[in-house]
Amino acid sequence: MYTIEVAYARMRELQDLANRSRAHQSPAAVRAAEPKPSRFGRKKR
Repeated sequence: MYTIEVAYARMRELQDLANRSRAHQSPAAVRAAEPKPSRFGRKKR
């Protein structure tokens, strides 16, 4: 059975893995990977 506990544990695993792989990158690569704040809001129709 797939419970919320299993899903949470899996999510934590993936987050740890992502943090570990990100720690090996250079600061410039980390900055480039960060989402940039949008200069414009949502497009008006």
